[in-house]
Amino acid sequence: MTCSACGSDATIVLSLSAEYRDHAPANAAVVSVCTRCLTVDPVESEADSTAESDDKPDFARISDALPPRPEQAIPLVLAIDLSSSLATNRAAIESLFEDVERAGTDPLLAIDRLVADPTLEPAVDLERRRHQLEQLLY
Repeated sequence: MTCSACGSDATIVLSLSAEYRDHAPANAAVVSVCTRCLTVDPVESEADSTAESDDKPDFARISDALPPRPEQAIPLVLAIDLSSSLATNRAAIESLFEDVERAGTDPLLAIDRLVADPTLEPAVDLERRRHQLEQLLY
């Protein structure tokens, strides 16, 4: 899969549970996450979705700063992707952050760690968004 935002071929494919599909692009059941810019894209082709999708995805391929467990990482990357429009996606981001917290991870601390990762070039200005998310949600 190629990232729609940066053109990188380095992506991981994730199967989403029903609870997260409403927060995914095009309500997709399977998405790809760019390991370079954190953009989430829907996977439309069945060949692409089975090529790499795994019940235990290796989130360290994205960043060691990303929580390792799917119940922490998946809602976090979806929230980061949605943070390009805080006003439109506020309720979804709030819900996703609550899921991350319930799973035992502080989403703002995770974002701080992602901001500090020199291998990432997020499509969203995470440093600026982090401050806005804190003001908006807490």
